[in-house]
Formats: sequence, structure tokens, C-alpha cells
Amino acid sequence: MRILLALVAAAGLLSAADTKYGKPLTLKQPVPLATLLAHADDYNGKTVQVKAKITDVCQAMGCWLELVNEDGQHIHFEAHEAGIEFPKDSAGRIAIVEGKFVKSELSREAAIEKAKEEAKDKGKPFDEASVKPGFNYEIEGAGAVLLSK
Repeated sequence: MRILLALVAAAGLLSAADTKYGKPLTLKQPVPLATLLAHADDYNGKTVQVKAKITDVCQAMGCWLELVNEDGQHIHFEAHEAGIEFPKDSAGRIAIVEGKFVKSELSREAAIEKAKEEAKDKGKPFDEASVKPGFNYEIEGAGAVLLSK
């Protein structure tokens, strides 16, 4: 009986643990997503860490996350190059992600190509009329921690 209780308790501890992916996080504290986006030029090309809620996960390979803060601001965390595969059911969880922040300007043509790829990845219809050129913000992933629920 005691062995059974010990096994159940151990299983509970494992399921409650945070899950790490990729390289260990190196920065001490996340920068608020709002600050990162408001000062994108200052952070461009630098290693950043962000804590946010996962709204979407790549359903093909689990190689990217869409993250959102309390104000509805979004950022894409691309983890394919780092060889990271997240569970496809991670939406709704909180993640702390780290990698190189990249701000890039998209021409209309580049924005259309990006939107086509996103629609394909998400299994949604593509609407070229809704695509506008502008800036793209992304974190090229190095490591991440998915916090326990």
C-alpha cells in the first residue's frame, strides 16, 4: 500500500513539473512583451526572454509557438532551427521563451508569402486581400520552459 501511495505521489510531482525544451535559459528575467515591441529597434538582434501565454502551436511538427500577453500583443517563437518540438496541445499554457529577437520589414510580396505559409500551417483559408505589408516580429528560439498547469 505504501509503495502504491509513493508511486502515485511521484507521478503527481512529475506531471506538475515545468518542462524544458532546447538550450537552458540564460537570462535572469523576462522582458515584458509590451516593452519588447515598443522598443523593437533597441532589442533587434539581441537575445531576449519573454513570458507569455501560448495561443497556437505548429500542428505539423510543434516547431513554433504563437504567444500573447495580457494586452493582446502577439509574437511568434520559431523553434524549428533549434530542433525543438513542443506538444501540439500546448495552447493555453504559459511559456518562458528565449532566443534572438528579429524585427524585419515585409514588402507586400513577402507579407503575402508569409501569410500563405501561416494559413497552410494553421489549416486556415488564405485571404490575400487581408494581407498588408509592415513589420514582422519574431524570436528565433534557443530554449523554452513550459510552465506546469
